[in-house]
Amino acid sequence: MTPSLTHERFETPVGDLSVFASEDGVVRAAGFRAGAYVAAQLPHELLADGWSQGTLPHVREAVEAWLDGDGAAIATVPVSQEGGPFFQQVWEATRGIEPGQPLSYQEVAAAAGRPRAMRAAGTACGHNLIALFVPCHRVIASGGRLGQYGPGGVGIKAALLAFEAGWSDTAVLRAGREAQPDDVAPAVGVQWQGVSDTGVGR
Repeated sequence: MTPSLTHERFETPVGDLSVFASEDGVVRAAGFRAGAYVAAQLPHELLADGWSQGTLPHVREAVEAWLDGDGAAIATVPVSQEGGPFFQQVWEATRGIEPGQPLSYQEVAAAAGRPRAMRAAGTACGHNLIALFVPCHRVIASGGRLGQYGPGGVGIKAALLAFEAGWSDTAVLRAGREAQPDDVAPAVGVQWQGVSDTGVGR
């Protein structure tokens, strides 16, 4: 029996990214956690034939372009995951968020056609199985707070935002106050000197 899913792990400045894609090259799951953990989040039918280690050239190309500063490259990777119409609209809306310019859950809800459904937008982000390529890390709570990040934890979310913003976006710096410095500093290669309401010291 040939496994229906291929797994490849990619090194990034914020941690290793585990990616699973089906035979047609569509990414079905991705997260900044161990491969077995990420795979366990998939629907059982996708795991019926198991998964194997392999290479995903089109994913590697996009990840390398993203690492080189092309923030839009990750949106070129085909993705698919189960979810109702509004969840799909939220996930699609996140793929249009510019790197370094995070939106609030309310703004994403509006982009998905339901401005008052910010809680539902947050739930959609919480159910997102395809980290980075469906960039829910670019969605933050009102007031610049980070919110949660299931695919890797709040420290990874802060590190992703910081990496994409180059530590130049004030809203992202404020958001970093919720993260644990010990989690973020090694990942992005910066020296934290403290966290305050006005930003992150370096």
